[in-house]
Parts: sequence; structure tokens; C-alpha cells
Amino acid sequence: MAERVVIITGASSGIGAACADLFGARGYRVVLAARRLERLEARVKQITARGGEALAVRTDVTDGGQNRRLIERTLSEYGRIDVLINNAGIGKLRWLDEQDPEGEIPLQIQVNLTAPIQLSRLVLPHFLERGTGQIVNVASAGAWLAVPTYSVYTGTKYGLRGFTRSLRRELRGTSIRVTGVYPGSVDTEFDQQADVGWEIQSETPAWLLLGPEEVAAKIYQAVQTGKKTVIMPWVMRIPIGLELLLPGVMSWIFSRFFKRVNGRTIAWGREEGE
Repeated sequence: MAERVVIITGASSGIGAACADLFGARGYRVVLAARRLERLEARVKQITARGGEALAVRTDVTDGGQNRRLIERTLSEYGRIDVLINNAGIGKLRWLDEQDPEGEIPLQIQVNLTAPIQLSRLVLPHFLERGTGQIVNVASAGAWLAVPTYSVYTGTKYGLRGFTRSLRRELRGTSIRVTGVYPGSVDTEFDQQADVGWEIQSETPAWLLLGPEEVAAKIYQAVQTGKKTVIMPWVMRIPIGLELLLPGVMSWIFSRFFKRVNGRTIAWGREEGE
């Protein structure tokens, strides 16, 4: 693995940071991309202190020019790219009419959907020239489950799942692999920036809450094996199966747990502000 190079977006925290640590420990040269350069540089020091090799590139994935520079900088520094992990993501979990149509909505689309498509396009010529490479799109269980108050976020993740499947079919017959990763709830900073418009009665059970290291381990495994789809934890396959086979049942379930009463949001049986 000493010569292999991986680019990871959203690498300043959560799943991206865990991926950077794991891939660095396994001998990959790691390119960490995110907006918070000081966090990236701190993680680069940790990786290099353990004998690894890493590079921090400040990147706002909503900026096409910065995405292009990320690919160019990596090729200039290391001469090759083997894996692109599109991990950066953002969500605003509120009813659609409560979201800013000129700020929050386009931001989620740009980060969650446009950026992975654009970065995949930018790295693809290099992969095709070398005849090998892998793109990993980190989506969410929300790419399968249409949950109220997640409408924009879910829309972007459904779109990312569709893009992943379509691109995989475009590349059939080549040695370039495309993987979709669909984790459920993960213990990251996501909720801190999601501006949730409701309160829940209880936290996600510990046995359902994934650690970023668990997700990173599955991503690493998928890169080694070429696995096409990763859904985790395994129990998420149950509601996903119901959504695919019995969407009316899932609509009824969600209608029971997410609703508005007199302008107040009720989720999982508890009114906002109670």
C-alpha cells in the first residue's frame, strides 16, 4: 500500500477523520480535504508521527475551482490517485418551508450532491488513463428512507445513491470501482450543525449508534474488496426493505412520529420545547 493515494473530503472530523487515521495507519498516503485547515494539519501531524504520510489541502467543496485544485495538488504532490472518498456532508433537519431557499437549501445540494459528482468527474480521466481506481460515495440510510423534516437532505442522498449506481454502470467493463456507503446514525458533529427543528423523546439506542471508526473500517474493507454497497448497521435493512416493498406502511409510521400541531413540531412523541 506504500504507493497508494487516497483523497478524503470532510476529513476534519467524524467519518472523514477516522478514515484518514485508518488509511494512514494501513500505509496509504492520505490527502485530507476540508475547510478547517488547522484541524487537518493537526491530524496530518498525528498520521506522520506514526510513520504515515499525509497532506492537508484546505478545500471548500462548494467551490469548483477549489475541487479542481485539490485533484491537481494531489497529482502534483504524489503523481497518482487510487481512491476518492466523497465524505463531506451537511444537513438541516427542519420542515421545507422553514429552510432558507437561498442559503440552506442550495448549500446542502452543493455539498452532498454536486461536489461528489464534480470531484468524481475531475478524477475520472486519471482513473481511466491508469485503468484503475475507486470512488467511494458516503451517503446515508436517508438515501433509502424518506423521513419528514429531512426532505432536502434526503433528496440529496437519494440523488447521490442514483449517481453512484448510474456511474457504476457507465464504468462497467473497466477496472474502476464505485462504492456506495449508507450508514444510519453516527456519533459525529452532524447534529451540532443540523439545526434540528424538533426534540426527540430519547436518544438513539447505543446499539444503533455507530462510531465513526466503525464506518471507516467498513469503508476500508470495501476499498480492499471492491464491495459495491455498504448498509450499516445490519438492522437498517429492515426499514429499508419496508420502504421498498411497503412504502405505505412506512408513510404511516413516519406520520405517527413527525407532525406539526399549532405550529409546533412533534417528533418521536415529544413536542418541541417541552
